[in-house]
Amino acid sequence: MTDLDIDLVLVSVDGSEESHEAVDYAIAVAAEYGASVHALYVLDEDVVRAIDHGVVDESDVADDTEAFTDSVARRAEAAGVSHSNSIAYGFSTTVKTVHPGSVVLDTAEELESDFIVVPREPVSGDPGEVLGKAAEYVLLYASQPVLSV
Repeated sequence: MTDLDIDLVLVSVDGSEESHEAVDYAIAVAAEYGASVHALYVLDEDVVRAIDHGVVDESDVADDTEAFTDSVARRAEAAGVSHSNSIAYGFSTTVKTVHPGSVVLDTAEELESDFIVVPREPVSGDPGEVLGKAAEYVLLYASQPVLSV
């Protein structure tokens, strides 16, 4: 079996139930390897468009995502895993190459992540559950090991 050298686990989240499960796996991997976890909250197209058009205040979106990232922090701390988080637009109204999968991979590269955890396609298809669409892309193009849950 190959020994992995993992210092940072990136987990992409969107607030869905699948994201909560992905966080649990990311924390477990990080705990096993003595790594830290970074939760990347990816905003979907509808939210990005609403912010761009002034329909939604960006600070309100930040407040909503803070509740999710706070739960990540509590779980990571309970497991003794150091953690960080960030928020990213998973869609751009001006750049066609910006989509959830590219945002996850770009962030993984910027943070020099050693391992990526992504949630699979959500069953419900609720608005805001954007990462299921990105999982296949991340699996195909990531240079790091990827766990899709």
